[in-house]
Amino acid sequence: MSKKYSEKIEKDKIEFVFNLQNYSVDALYGAAYAFLDKAYIFFDNKSPKKILVSLKSKKNSTKKQLENLKDEFLNELLSCETRARLSKNNKKIREFIVGQALFSAVGESEEDFDDSFNSEDDPLGIAVPWEEKYGNNKIS
Repeated sequence: MSKKYSEKIEKDKIEFVFNLQNYSVDALYGAAYAFLDKAYIFFDNKSPKKILVSLKSKKNSTKKQLENLKDEFLNELLSCETRARLSKNNKKIREFIVGQALFSAVGESEEDFDDSFNSEDDPLGIAVPWEEKYGNNKIS
């Protein structure tokens, strides 16, 4: 199995070269966004199909901490890529649901609205005004 990225670790900095055939640019941006509080993030195009991502820790970090940062970044990248693919696969059904909701909301006009109220429609007395239910007594 071939590696989908290469890495280089320096003092407080880790670099990844990602193949854009395996990860989308949007997923990389999404993962980078999630890491804004943990690291300074830099992108550089190595070629049309590869991108260099540099994560520079905002605090002094050991090699182990940088490796943990890399692992967290890779997990976030996988999460972002999965969300992007699910979003793409579910696009038509989302559009259908929103369209149906908007279509059904357009159906009523003021002429169609029946504002007559029957107390049997409100068995818990929720719609009864406070004064009617408790008189003019103030809340203490």
